[in-house]
Amino acid sequence: MRLVAIAIVVSISQGVYAAESSGNSIEEITVFGENNALTGKPVNATEGTIYGAQFTLRPITRPGELLEFVPGLIATQHSGEGKGNQYFLRGFNLDHGTDLAIRVDDLPVNMPSHAHGQGYADLNFLIPELIDRMNYRKGPYYAEVGDFGTAASSDFSYVDALQQGLASLTVGENDYTRAFAGYTFDTLGGKLTAAGAHTDYAGPWQLDQQLDKSTGFLKYYRETALGQWSITGATYDNTWNATDQIPLRAVQSGALDRFATIDNSDGGETHRHSLAIDWQQETENAAWSFNAYGIDYGLALFSNFTYFLDDPVRGDQFEQFEERRVYGFHGKYQRNLDLAGFASTLSLGLQNRTDDIDLGLYKTQQRLRHTTTREDDVQQSLNSAYASIDIDWSQRIRTVAALRADHYEYDVDADLNLNSGDGSDDLLSPKFSLIYAQSDRTELFLSAGQGFHSNDARGTTITQDPVSGLAVEQVDPLAKARSYELGLRSAAIPNTQVAVSLFSMKLDSELLYVGDAGTTEALGESKRRGIEVGALYAPRPWLLIDADLTWTKARLLGVGANDRIPNSVERTASLGVIVEDLNKWSGGLRIRYLGQAPLTEDNSVSSDSTLLLNAQAFYQLSPAWSLGVELMNLLDSDDNDITYFYESQLANELSPQEDVHFHPAEPRSVRVTLQARF
Repeated sequence: MRLVAIAIVVSISQGVYAAESSGNSIEEITVFGENNALTGKPVNATEGTIYGAQFTLRPITRPGELLEFVPGLIATQHSGEGKGNQYFLRGFNLDHGTDLAIRVDDLPVNMPSHAHGQGYADLNFLIPELIDRMNYRKGPYYAEVGDFGTAASSDFSYVDALQQGLASLTVGENDYTRAFAGYTFDTLGGKLTAAGAHTDYAGPWQLDQQLDKSTGFLKYYRETALGQWSITGATYDNTWNATDQIPLRAVQSGALDRFATIDNSDGGETHRHSLAIDWQQETENAAWSFNAYGIDYGLALFSNFTYFLDDPVRGDQFEQFEERRVYGFHGKYQRNLDLAGFASTLSLGLQNRTDDIDLGLYKTQQRLRHTTTREDDVQQSLNSAYASIDIDWSQRIRTVAALRADHYEYDVDADLNLNSGDGSDDLLSPKFSLIYAQSDRTELFLSAGQGFHSNDARGTTITQDPVSGLAVEQVDPLAKARSYELGLRSAAIPNTQVAVSLFSMKLDSELLYVGDAGTTEALGESKRRGIEVGALYAPRPWLLIDADLTWTKARLLGVGANDRIPNSVERTASLGVIVEDLNKWSGGLRIRYLGQAPLTEDNSVSSDSTLLLNAQAFYQLSPAWSLGVELMNLLDSDDNDITYFYESQLANELSPQEDVHFHPAEPRSVRVTLQARF
C-alpha cells in the first residue's frame, strides 16, 4: 500500500487520492506517481479528501477531533463529553459551529436557532469505524455549501457496506471502555449493514463524568439499472456529568484542584435519531442525485459559569432545553457540456431544510427548574437553489463560476408576546475561481466569493430583554461574509507536496443572539487575513510526514484601539508522522499547537498556548486480530483545552471578580484496543 496525499492532508487509498471537484464526481489523483504530476480538479488549494484508512492511524480523544484532519482546524472541549466541541479555524472562534458547516452522510449537523449556540454542531454521534471519507473545503467558494459554510465546510460519508465484519474492545484509564461491532449482510439483492458502539467513561475529573453513550446504525444499499439507492437509519443517546471551566484564582489559592468542579450537578442528556433516503444515477454525460431526510433531536444542558454571581443563595445554574424535528432534501443534476469547443461541467441544485423547534431557557438548582427565563416555539425554513459552471478554457486555464440563492423564513411564538413575530430574508451569493496550471506539477488558484450564516430566529424578532425588561436591538436574519483567496499547490519536489494559501475575509456588522442569556449581543464589522502553509513528505512507501502552519490577523473594524476579537487564535500548527504496515506495525504521532489568543478586546488578557502530543501503535497479530495502544497527552502537559475571561463570584466571595476561567486538557492516559475482523 502506498501512502498518498494532496494539498496539506494525508490519505491512504491504494496509491490514489480523491479530491472533490466542483461537481458531484470524485476525481482520482495519483499523487506520487512516476512523473510526480498533479491531477484532479480542485477549486482552490485548501480543499481535499481524507479516507477512512487515514482516520484509523491518528489517535483521538473524542469524535470531534476527526475534524483536525482539516489543516489548521483545532477542536477542543470545555465541558462534558456529551456537549459539542469548540472549533477554531482561520482566526475564528467558531464556537460550536457558527461558521463551520458540517454534514454526515449528507445530513446536516449544525443546528440553527439552537438552545445553546447558533449553528451548534455536536459530532459525538459519529462512528469512526464507518467513515468512508471526509471532504473538506475552506472559504465560501462552493455553490452547494450554504448556511454556516463561511470559514469552511466538512462532509463525512459513511461506507455503503463493510468489506469485513469488525469488532473491537477498548479499555483505558479513568474507567474508559468502548465496544464496537459491525457487519454487512447480503440480503434482498442488496447490502444490509448493521453497526453499533457503546462508551462509558468516568474521566480524570474529581466529579465522575458518568458518560453513557450509545450509537446505532442500519443501512440498506442496492445497485439497480435505475441507479444506486439506500435507506439509512441512525440513533444516538448520551447522558453525562460535566466539569465546566473553573476560575484561575481558586486554583492558585489552593481552594480547587485543576480537575475539580464548582457545581457538581452540571451536565446533560441528548439524543439524535435520523432516517434518510439516497438515490444516485450516472450516465455517460450526466449524473443525478437526491437525498431526503428526517431528524429527531433533543438536548437538556445544565451549566453554571458564574457560580453565585446572580443568585447568592441558589446559584447561577441554568438549563437550555430543546426538542427539534428537522426535515429536508437536496437534489442535484450535473452534466458535461461542450460550449463552443470548451469542455464544461454544469451543476444545478435545489435544497430545503425545515426546522420545528421547542425551546426553553430556565434557571435551575441541582437540575431542578425554579424560574423560566423564556420559552419559544420556532418554525423556520431555508430554501436554496444554485448553479455552477466549470469551464476548461485551455490545458492551463480553468474557471468555476457559481451563483447561489437562499430564502430564509421564520416564525417565533414566544411566551412574552413582545418577542414574537415572523419574517424572511433573501440573499444572492456569487462565487468565482480562476485556476492556472503553470505545469503538471504546479497550480495557482484565485478565488472570490460570498457566503453567510443565519442568525437565531429568536434574535430577529426580540424587542425586550426577558430578564432586565430593557429594549434590545434585533439581529439581521442572514449575516454575509465576503472572502478572497490566493493559493498554490505544487509537487515539484519529488515525493513532496506543498500548499500555500493567502486569504482575507470580511464579515458584515451583525448582532448575535446569545442562548445563555436569552438576548442579543452587539458585535462590530470584522476582518480576518492570514496565510496557511502545509507540506507532505513520503520518503518511503510506508512512511509519511505532514505538517501545517497557519497565521491569522483578526480585528474588529471601526472601534479604535480595542479591536481584538476574543478567543481568535492567531497561530496554529501540527506535525504528524504515520507508519503503515511496516513488519506488521502501524501507528502515528501527532503534535498539535494552539497559539495564544486575546481574551479581551484591548488584549490586556490573553490565553496561554497549548501543545499536545498523542501517539498510537498497532500490531497485526494475525490476518484477523490486531492489538493497539494509544497514548493521549503523551508528555502529560498541564495546558488548557480552552480559556475565557469574564466576571464570576464564588460562594465565599463578597463581590464579583474578573478572572481567567479555564478547562484543563486531560492528563496522560493509556488505552488498549483489541480488534477482530471476520
